[in-house]
Amino acid sequence: QVQLVESGGGLVQAGGSLRLSCAASGRTFSRYAMGWFRQAPGKEREFVAAISWSGSSTNYADSVKGRFTISRDTAKNTVYLQMNSLKPEDTAVYYCAASSSTIATMSRNFYPYWGQGTQVTVSS
Repeated sequence: QVQLVESGGGLVQAGGSLRLSCAASGRTFSRYAMGWFRQAPGKEREFVAAISWSGSSTNYADSVKGRFTISRDTAKNTVYLQMNSLKPEDTAVYYCAASSSTIATMSRNFYPYWGQGTQVTVSS
C-alpha cells in the first residue's frame, strides 16, 4: 500500500511562511497525482492544491491562489506545499493525499491514499 507522511507543520504569525513536506513510499511516486487538503475545527475537509503526475499542471483553491505553491520532487519521492502570506483562517490540519489518477483533480473522492495530517496554526 501507499504510505504518506506529512511534516513541517507548526505555529507561525500571520503574514509568515511555512513549507509542508509529504514523503511517499510503497508505489512509484511519479505515476500518480498528489494533493493537499485541510480541515479546520468544525468544518469539512477541503481542497487546497494538487499537482499532476507529470508535474506539468496544478490546481489551487481560490482561497490560497497566489499565496500557496505545490511542487514535487520525484527523485526524493516528496511533494511540497509552500505557504506564504499566511492568515489565521489558514489554521487547520493539513493532509497529503495520493490519487489513483494522473490528473490533478480537486475532488477528495478521487484520492484513496491519505497521510495522518500535520497541524498548521497561524496566530493573529
